[in-house]
Amino acid sequence: MKSIADLKVKIFADGADLKVIGDMSRNPIIKGFTTNPTLMRKAGIPDYRAFALEAARLVGQRPISFEVFSDEFNEMEAQAMEIAAWGKNVYVKIPVTNTRREFAGGLIKRLAKAGVQLNITALLTIRQVKDVMECLSPDTSSFVSVFAGRIADTGRDPVPLMSEAMRLLRPNPKAELIWASPRELLNIFHADSIGCHVITVTSDVLAKLPLIGKDLDEYSLDTVKMFHNDAVAAGFRIATPQPARVAA
Repeated sequence: MKSIADLKVKIFADGADLKVIGDMSRNPIIKGFTTNPTLMRKAGIPDYRAFALEAARLVGQRPISFEVFSDEFNEMEAQAMEIAAWGKNVYVKIPVTNTRREFAGGLIKRLAKAGVQLNITALLTIRQVKDVMECLSPDTSSFVSVFAGRIADTGRDPVPLMSEAMRLLRPNPKAELIWASPRELLNIFHADSIGCHVITVTSDVLAKLPLIGKDLDEYSLDTVKMFHNDAVAAGFRIATPQPARVAA
């Protein structure tokens, strides 16, 4: 099987913990960073702008994406212009629709034409990919984030859809496909196998990277040892009947 060094897909770290972002920024495997308001809220971030500026500083020249959070397109545009000014490596995440299911196409066109680097997020269908690709500029770098993990959560195989998304992106060399919300380490290899440009990976999945290529017999033994050690540490006991004595 492939090693991490053999993979062509770029791994982006996904999260909102500044310490973790700082640690990941020193890892050459990590080629970029993403976050979102949900992750930031879970991390207890009190100041969006202060967090974003520090995160952008920590990652150096590598790309990092921050999301607008208004539900109105005119306000999204103002937020996008402000976020874009936070650094040359900053990409602005624009949701494919607002909460009223209104397509953000007009906003995407205006921002792309203005040279704002975009990360169009929360896509789950090929129709959405087609609509977005009609709005992006061939002159402005952009990401298209398709949430393959959420597709898989519905019982659908995301690989064929992601393969078709890759085909749709090819005419625009400035647009890169992100395999978003992966659920397991294997998804990195799925993304790589179809030529996907980027996969976003959370710290719990990144922690499994050392397992790549691990000998399965050794992994089996590790598992047996884990169960045994935990049973001993818990002090579990099962009373068992003593064997009956045989009379002499």
